[in-house]
Amino acid sequence: MKTKYILSVLTACLLASCSLDYDPLDTYSDVTEGMEQDTAVVVFKDKAAVVSHRQTLLNLYKNGQEHWHLDLLLLAETHSDNAYAGAPNNETTPFEVNSIEGSSTTLNRDWNMHMGNIAQANKMIVYVDSVADNTLTAAERAQFKAEAKLLRAMIYFDMVRIWANLPLVTTVAGDITAETIEDVYPAYFPRQTDALTIYHQIEEDLLEALQYAPNNNPQDKTQLSKSVARALLAKVYAEKPLRDYDKVIKYADELAADGFGLIDNFGDMFDVVLTDPNSPPSQENKATEAKMRNTGETIYEAQFFPGNTNWVTWMFGRKLDDWTFYFSFLKWITPSRDLIRTFNSEPGDKRYEQTVVFYECNWNVYYPANNYAFMYKCRSGFNSVIKLRYADILLLKAEAFIGKGDYNGAAQIINQTRRRAGLSNLPASASASKEAITQAYLKERRLELALEGQRWFDLVRLDKVEEVMNAVFAKDEGRPSQAMPYTSLSYILPIPQAVMDQNPNLEQNPGY
Repeated sequence: MKTKYILSVLTACLLASCSLDYDPLDTYSDVTEGMEQDTAVVVFKDKAAVVSHRQTLLNLYKNGQEHWHLDLLLLAETHSDNAYAGAPNNETTPFEVNSIEGSSTTLNRDWNMHMGNIAQANKMIVYVDSVADNTLTAAERAQFKAEAKLLRAMIYFDMVRIWANLPLVTTVAGDITAETIEDVYPAYFPRQTDALTIYHQIEEDLLEALQYAPNNNPQDKTQLSKSVARALLAKVYAEKPLRDYDKVIKYADELAADGFGLIDNFGDMFDVVLTDPNSPPSQENKATEAKMRNTGETIYEAQFFPGNTNWVTWMFGRKLDDWTFYFSFLKWITPSRDLIRTFNSEPGDKRYEQTVVFYECNWNVYYPANNYAFMYKCRSGFNSVIKLRYADILLLKAEAFIGKGDYNGAAQIINQTRRRAGLSNLPASASASKEAITQAYLKERRLELALEGQRWFDLVRLDKVEEVMNAVFAKDEGRPSQAMPYTSLSYILPIPQAVMDQNPNLEQNPGY
């Protein structure tokens, strides 16, 4: 089958008079600088080229908000009980009603963008040691490679939780030519690797990053630091294939030793500076800056400034630095009634007003037009988008305590985020049994991390998808009808059909 496929490619190219020497056939191909010295391709010609590519890698999260943030929220919040699609269409509605198929253009976009980012990371990993420039020191080479491995691990961690079995790409393929096609074919069209092996690669990359990545810089949380590696290791060890609660606790404690903690005011991470700080936002009273960046709680974030603002904010609601900008069409990620009721189940939760806001608008799909709910955690073009923050890891430590049978220890951690939110400590009954403390824990993570891209993965990790999602349609009157029931096969999503058409070695996930 493979031979026939290769022959058909070669035949097609000959008939079309195309040049295999110059036209790569697949998007997994890496882009190089294309210089040749003694027949060897030189990817980085000098230190300046390496430093430039390193900056490209550091900017990937900031420049990739479509797949890193917007689409991740669609999956984690709309595909859970936290949000509605917001703008019902073929891109969004399947996540809302559980009718996702391999034809999803959203999943296809995300797969290709993530794999493209992995290729960019691999370029640094594979080639940095061979750069013939003595001004690039051994320490710099080790650091830049570690940062790239950390980034690759972060991407694969998102991907493996969505799709499970994935192609594990750790090399850079050369161009396909008539002479090289047999050798490079597996790199262009790799088979899937089982999820456990993917997790082991993530673990290996992060452990190396711990050795050579830079230390946390309290003034710059955009860096791929050792603390980012520790946070990701805590999250990785909380997942089923590599679950190790002792290591979750270990890396959570190491983050505290790095200086991370809960900041006093939850809203400081999401709020803005207004021209008139004593009045509510309006067309006249606009945001001029983010209230805070680089807080003691944020571990990794994308930062935006005047002149280089965050475009994705207008996909969620009003852009407070420009009140009417693009506020004329339905917005994505509309907070659900079920989420709002959960916030209001205990009066006084300060996180609610930082998570949900109501405006008047021109549509009434989910709420009355004169009092419509919008996501509020990304409210201006200056707001940082936080990928990792300490509260997430601290609560994972509580999850580890639950797994180890220390329900009182878990309750003490949960009480930390509750007290900051203005709530009282959990009642004693909440830690009386594993079921009780797990319910309290899930509720706390839901409210603390609402609309930050965590909810779906929490439900999957703790085997709560069927229990929660098959019940929410009946109790949330704003949610459209459920298309398909959630089952054990719902925990991972379909491989995009367009990707499978391109790579004949891929197999579709069960149930799709």
